[in-house]
Amino acid sequence: MWNIIAAVFSGLFVGALARWFYPGAVEMGWIATILLGIGGSLGAGLITSRGRTDFQPAGCLAGVLGAMALIFIGRQIGWG
Repeated sequence: MWNIIAAVFSGLFVGALARWFYPGAVEMGWIATILLGIGGSLGAGLITSRGRTDFQPAGCLAGVLGAMALIFIGRQIGWG
């Protein structure tokens, strides 16, 4: 239970930082921001694990960069 609560709070933090650092306005609500942060952290963790079987969570900077990449990809395919 505490892992889920920690993931939500860290997702909110990472997603908010990614929205703040991303150039231009990023229109989305709080739930989308949390999901963006969680997705960015998971994506960055998969990349930093480099194909190993044990998942290594990424740091805050890598999570923010991963979330910014998700914003970029979303804008390229027409979301937002």
